[in-house]
Amino acid sequence: MLSARSARLAVFASGNGSNFEALASAASRGELGGSIVALLSDQPQAFALERARRHGIEALTPPTGRFRTRLEDETPWIDALRERAVDAVLLAGFMRRIHSPILGAFAGRILNLHPSLLPSFPGLDAIGQAWRHGARVTGCTVHVVEDGLDTGPIVAQAAVDVRDDDTLETLGARVHAAEHALYPAAVRRWLTEPWHVDGRRLVFGATEASHG
Repeated sequence: MLSARSARLAVFASGNGSNFEALASAASRGELGGSIVALLSDQPQAFALERARRHGIEALTPPTGRFRTRLEDETPWIDALRERAVDAVLLAGFMRRIHSPILGAFAGRILNLHPSLLPSFPGLDAIGQAWRHGARVTGCTVHVVEDGLDTGPIVAQAAVDVRDDDTLETLGARVHAAEHALYPAAVRRWLTEPWHVDGRRLVFGATEASHG
């Protein structure tokens, strides 16, 4: 449990924002365990920004700098979060790696959604990796963000069968549908129930060391 009060959340997204939409819709129904106060994007043309405006959520595009895969200077992003008293960050299709400044400022308070059953198929094109590999089951994972690529304690997972007649497109559609259901439910549990980390495992249940 992150806080005794309703958590203030920010979402990072780079593209269409369908997972942001699922989070924002859950928040508007009072089913997320917190309120989304800002959507931050590294892409000024990202449709996620328009989705945020439609929900009455502040849409921001802090500077990204010269690099394609990471933020050159994370300070403006941290400043934007602190100015809005953000408690936790949710990555929803954010296509840049984040590093020690943000990770340090929000240690243990950043979640990511990845379209595979981690630790299988980390990194880019996870659905394509699973499909080309001939996996019979794939899915999606919500995990706490650490410095490693798609590492960090797992909060929740949902399995998706890979059918013999699947194309990459049909499999992708079912994985995305699973993501839209899993992410809001996982965020709510992470925010509202006590949990602790035992080795690499995130375990729900109260102990003296539980978050909350």
